[in-house]
Amino acid sequence: MRIHPSPTHGPRRRGAAIASIAIALSLGALVPAVSGASVTHGSASTSHAKGVEISMANGPFGPYLVVGNGQLKGFSVYAITRDTRTTYGCTLAVFHFPGGGPSLACTGSLSSQNAEWPALTTTAAPVAGPGVTKSMLNSVFRKGIGHQVVYNGHPLYLFDQSPGSITGEGWDEPSLPPWHGSWWLVNPSGNFQEWNQTLTAAKLANGTTVLEAIMNTGGGYHTLPLYSSSADTSNSSSCGTPCSRVFEPLLTTGTPGVEGTTATGSISSFTRADGTTQVTYNGHPVYLYSDEGIINVKGQGFTATGSGDGKTVGSGTFHLVTP
Repeated sequence: MRIHPSPTHGPRRRGAAIASIAIALSLGALVPAVSGASVTHGSASTSHAKGVEISMANGPFGPYLVVGNGQLKGFSVYAITRDTRTTYGCTLAVFHFPGGGPSLACTGSLSSQNAEWPALTTTAAPVAGPGVTKSMLNSVFRKGIGHQVVYNGHPLYLFDQSPGSITGEGWDEPSLPPWHGSWWLVNPSGNFQEWNQTLTAAKLANGTTVLEAIMNTGGGYHTLPLYSSSADTSNSSSCGTPCSRVFEPLLTTGTPGVEGTTATGSISSFTRADGTTQVTYNGHPVYLYSDEGIINVKGQGFTATGSGDGKTVGSGTFHLVTP
């Protein structure tokens, strides 16, 4: 697993600014930020509570969703591949890092001090702002969290430390921490808004060279191994829900790139049934494993093990891709 330059924010600092906003509002006896309320400053009076507004913004990855009102206006919102319309991979369960370190939950309320990805919640029906499809927008009640805003079946979360920032794009957290999925912005069409993927050849913990994708992790940018399915045909994927919660299609918003010269096969992409674009290698759709094993190898640091090799999900058996 190759280490690339890393963002500077640590695991617990990611949601700190969001929690501070929620706490500051509660101390001021004003309507909580989670309601998306319009606040009258300088007095204890408030306007009528209004649901969180979701609006469209344009950025380096294309159009994406942001909070459109209230104290969190301008904050980017994210979704994880592990969540579905009825099942949540990002929960309140607390994870304790081996060897010490912070104790984290994947999510929690906006005021939570140990939620890595605070849930975007609302106390009234969410509002569709400019560029947003109203019929895709609703909320779901989750115990311990509140009414979480949902767009096209994707529960929405926060991550950044300031409005206008995009620091949560492309985070893959298969086992450290074990949220078992990748995080992406959401576009107005209701799909993940990914970056242009970059592939490379890298070594697993056992020294085997495989095809890998460069992803963002808590330890910086790392390469994580890719898999293909025996059930797929050329430029066609048989891995829908719930298969895609286990083996995530490697998606891209543009022509995939390559780092180094050892990944010499044909790299391309095709449009999946849901409208997203999946990367192919020599015509075969490629996937990330959501429970990828990662171990600390002396002299190499944290390195992927290729633990998804040979696993059968649905009608397909998944194997590592060799460059």
